[in-house]
Amino acid sequence: MTPEERARKEIDRRLGEAGWSVQDYAQMNIRAAAGVAVREFPLRKGHGTVDYMLYANAKAIGSVEAKPEGHTLRGVEAQSGKYATGLKDSTAAYGPGILFGYESTGAVTQFTNKLEPDARSREVFQFHRPEELVRLARRGEQTLDALRGMPPLAEDGLWPAQIRAIAGLEHSLAENRPRSLVQMATGSGKTFTAVVFAYRLIKFAGAKRILFLVDRKNLGNQTLREF
Repeated sequence: MTPEERARKEIDRRLGEAGWSVQDYAQMNIRAAAGVAVREFPLRKGHGTVDYMLYANAKAIGSVEAKPEGHTLRGVEAQSGKYATGLKDSTAAYGPGILFGYESTGAVTQFTNKLEPDARSREVFQFHRPEELVRLARRGEQTLDALRGMPPLAEDGLWPAQIRAIAGLEHSLAENRPRSLVQMATGSGKTFTAVVFAYRLIKFAGAKRILFLVDRKNLGNQTLREF
C-alpha cells in the first residue's frame, strides 16, 4: 500500500473504534448508525471534497482531513478550516458550518473545536465518539469560555504558594496554552493543590475526567487519600 492508503486504512479503523460507521459517498446512509463517517464527501462549488464527513444523528457535525503516513500536520488545520463554510444548503448540520475538524495521518490526529474562542488545533489520542461531539455542540458554554470566567478562588486554608500555583494554572489555561508546569518544594502541598485545581475544573469549567499520573504506588495511595 502507498503511505496514503495505509493512513486511510488506519483512520477507518480508528473511526470504527470510536463508534463511527465508515461509508463511501456513493452508498451513504446517514441514518444507518448514530455516527456515520462518509468518505470523499463533496462540498459546494469551489470548496472541494472532504476526506471524511462526520454525521451524528443524521446531521453533519465534523470533518476529517486525511494525510499520508509520516506527513506533518503543521499547517493542515488551515486547509481543513476552509471546509467549515462549504456545506451545501441542503445538508442538515448542527451549525451554520462544520463545528469540529480533525486532521489525521492515522498515527497522529489533531482536533479543533470551532465553537471555542481563539480556536486552535490540539493533538488527541483518538477521535471523539459521536455522542461526545453532540454534547460539545449542544453546550451553552465551551471549556475555554468557562476558564475565562472562573469564580474567585476560596483561599481559606491554602498557603500562598498553593494560591499562586492555582491562579497561575487557571490563567495559563484561559490563554489557551496546552501545557503548564508547577514547581513546588517537598511538603509544600502539591497534591492538595492538584485536588483543589481538579475540583474547580470539574465544578466550574465542565471537565468530565481528569487524569492524575504518579510513578510510584505509595504516591498513588497518598493521592487517593488526599482526594
